[in-house]
Amino acid sequence: MALSISAVVLLAIIVFLLVRKSGLKAGHAAVCVLLGFYLASSSIAPTLNQFTTSVQSMISNIKF
Repeated sequence: MALSISAVVLLAIIVFLLVRKSGLKAGHAAVCVLLGFYLASSSIAPTLNQFTTSVQSMISNIKF
């Protein structure tokens, strides 16, 4: 059985859990969102995209 989940959904779940369980304040989460937004429009965005694609490929090749 293959399970596919968007990285945005996965990260949103992680942030939600950090806010609820680990004491991450909503203001800090908002700053992280803004940082991600500005990183996406910066010159480092292609490198980050390639890195996340490589990690995703590596994880998807793991056989359980």
